[in-house]
Amino acid sequence: QLLKGFGWFHTVHYENKPNLLKIGSAAGSVTLLLSYQANEHSHTLPRGPASHGVLGFHSNTLPSNHPSEDRRSSATCLLGRGGVLFGVFDGHAGPSCAQAISQRLFYYFTVAMLPLRTLQELDRAVEEDRAVPPLLEWHKHPQDHSSPDGGAISFHSLRNYWQERLDEDDEEDNEVTSCLTSALMDAFRRLDYDVSVEAQVHLRVSIPGEGFSLSSPLRVALSGSTACVVHVSNGVLHVANLGDSRAVLGVQEEDGRWLALSLTNDHNAQNPEELQRILGEHPASERKTVVRHDRLLGLLLPFRAFGDVRFKWSPEMLSRLYDTRPDVLSAISESVRTLPPHYLTPPYLSAQPEVTRHLMKPADKFLVLATDGLWELMHRQTVVQLIGDHVAGQETSGPADTTLGSLQRLLLERRGRVQSVLEDQNAATHLLRHTLGDDGYGSVDQNRLARMLSLPADLARRYRDDITITVVHLNDL
Repeated sequence: QLLKGFGWFHTVHYENKPNLLKIGSAAGSVTLLLSYQANEHSHTLPRGPASHGVLGFHSNTLPSNHPSEDRRSSATCLLGRGGVLFGVFDGHAGPSCAQAISQRLFYYFTVAMLPLRTLQELDRAVEEDRAVPPLLEWHKHPQDHSSPDGGAISFHSLRNYWQERLDEDDEEDNEVTSCLTSALMDAFRRLDYDVSVEAQVHLRVSIPGEGFSLSSPLRVALSGSTACVVHVSNGVLHVANLGDSRAVLGVQEEDGRWLALSLTNDHNAQNPEELQRILGEHPASERKTVVRHDRLLGLLLPFRAFGDVRFKWSPEMLSRLYDTRPDVLSAISESVRTLPPHYLTPPYLSAQPEVTRHLMKPADKFLVLATDGLWELMHRQTVVQLIGDHVAGQETSGPADTTLGSLQRLLLERRGRVQSVLEDQNAATHLLRHTLGDDGYGSVDQNRLARMLSLPADLARRYRDDITITVVHLNDL
């Protein structure tokens, strides 16, 4: 009851409407369930200052792994400075870490940016067992995953975090912490620290063979997740990125053309600055082993991530885990059951995000947050062009004081492209359909789309990764 009162499970749900696609063939018409529409989600924010410059958002997620290792989150901050939060999370070695981070990170950020007097009021309410106002209003799809167990441990860690903030006596330090950039960085680091500590406690107190659920602290810590989070407040974007998901801004220039502006950098071997950072943090004698085959210690593609304690804990602690808990090892991915090679000077993996601040301009129309499954298949400029055309197409499709002749000329001009735009109400779904069915000429090949959607589970992963997209529509300032 305490957790519910605090708002830990406070959500807003929206109806999911299944859709069907008819695909023509020589043998006739084949009706195919649109699996890429099953998880689409749209939400419009109320007009006014509470929207912080966000009109609404469209989101969708398409699994390749079973279960999917991607997660997404969106919420409105109800206390303090307010704002709207969006995030995409790309898990690896299982979905446990991405699941936990997607549920917990926004709370840590809220605690990091709240004034101390507000935290004092919250703590008194908890201490006196009184009703506590929720920190967030979640905007969840009914099919988004949730982990009801483990909430008490998570809440205990979060409360410890805000109590440590309350113990700060230095007002100057408090002002630094309340800065949004610093708050994001502190929230990322502290949550990763808590994930590690919770796993160590669980390792000491749990009984071998008692069960190892997906939300177990050990399973969360042994798996990993990247994160790309944006906070929008009063027309200012703060983007915090950890790993290789991306945030790309769609900017419409004066002549109507679309420009793709990257607000994140990938944290992997393809980024020369990131590569030099990771090499510089370890002795020169490890220069040939820290990154091998473009992977951290030859194993992990992203150089920054939550969890993944096998790249952070001491060799002694990892050896103790591997030697004493065979029940744990039998329940996790084979890739994490042994000590990484050349594991000499941990930690090798960082959970410190790179934060970008961007002041919104009238030309900034939307922001695309997506896991690397999208960016592996489509260039950012193509992504922005498709969303830009979708926005223009929807505006054209609505009521307008135009003549029938001019509308006919416009439709003939755009032909298949406009028809394609109007098939999808959801911009993220529109992007997914083009990603899967692209014919190389800007349109969708329905037969290719059908083949991609019909791939057996054991083959889908060979062609694409899990894909999660959130398109944030901007500029109601």
